[in-house]
Amino acid sequence: MSTGPSTGPSAAGGRPGARVFAVLVVGPSMVPTLRHGDALLVRRGGRAVRAGDVVVGVFRARPDLLVVKRAVRPCYDGGWELHGDNPLVTDDSRVYGVADVLGRVVARYWPHPRWFRYRSV
Repeated sequence: MSTGPSTGPSAAGGRPGARVFAVLVVGPSMVPTLRHGDALLVRRGGRAVRAGDVVVGVFRARPDLLVVKRAVRPCYDGGWELHGDNPLVTDDSRVYGVADVLGRVVARYWPHPRWFRYRSV
């Protein structure tokens, strides 16, 4: 779980090791893409992570901190360089170094995506 200004997810459900699990965004480091309170579905496995994907990972220097960041580039030792989308928050690989990716964000389910919203008639 995360504390401070990082966009760190907190476990919102699912069993450890599950193929799909949910996380809750905490903090502003992925604004404007994601905001504090967004609930995400994350998929473990599937297609390989690519640069530009939004992922959930753990920095090797901070194994207690689960984060949602954008994958920038793979590192020589199998990890990834991860950055936040908010240029004012730099608590990412620029500070903590290499991260191990746990899964790729595949959907935001709260607040409801636009296609879930209903209009009254």
